Amino acid sequence: MKILFIGDIVGRGGREAVRELLPRIQREEGIDLSVANGENAAGGTGITPKIMNQLFFCGVDIITSGNHLWDKKEIIPTIDKERRLLRPANYPPGVPGLGSTVAETASGLRIGIINLSGRVFMPALDCPFRTAEREIEKLRKKTQLILVDIHAEATSEKIAMGWFLDGKVSAVVGTHTHVQTADERIMPQGTAYITDVGMTGSAESVIGVKTDLILRRFLTQLPVRFEPAEEDIYLSAVVLDLNPSTGKANSIERVRMRWEGGG
Repeated sequence: MKILFIGDIVGRGGREAVRELLPRIQREEGIDLSVANGENAAGGTGITPKIMNQLFFCGVDIITSGNHLWDKKEIIPTIDKERRLLRPANYPPGVPGLGSTVAETASGLRIGIINLSGRVFMPALDCPFRTAEREIEKLRKKTQLILVDIHAEATSEKIAMGWFLDGKVSAVVGTHTHVQTADERIMPQGTAYITDVGMTGSAESVIGVKTDLILRRFLTQLPVRFEPAEEDIYLSAVVLDLNPSTGKANSIERVRMRWEGGG
């Protein structure tokens, strides 16, 4: 079973790259299910119902998120009704939406997807490690295959999650820092891991934001309204080959593909 996980989609350029490149990757790699982190898809921060539906129309099956999910308030009524859009599972009880779901491929294979948020240099939420254990126990009743998106700032926290979940899930992929790491591997107990899948957005930027705006912020320490850059767009992702019988990973491969329409 082949899963494509697309790293943080940033702004219009990132969305356009997904629209044009996703069908090609799905066809060439024989992808069974596509997952994307979409928390920055709307103007570089948050996601709207309209953009969510655009991503589904493009071929994304499940959208994960993170700390910026709530930046566009109009998504709040939608997330309670849309099971294909996840928020981190370690938000406190009573928060709208789901932190995990089970998706089904065209061939009938099921995979559980869990969205988690880290706590180091991030908003103080419930423990992602203990939340992961609880969500895994729930999903195990339906499928052996489980994918975890750990949306976190600190590489140490993401790596720790990889070791903690080795052998318990099929894959642990990191998001949030927008820089694709070169540490993809199959861990000793069969879990695929990468610290950060990377960003689907502008390479001529500072993690997706126009460079001059970020430099102004660093040089002056004054508030600056961030805007997503639109030049030199790349799609960053990983292709996961998973064994439905064992729930373990056969391979993980990085993808970084330039969108020719991106300037």
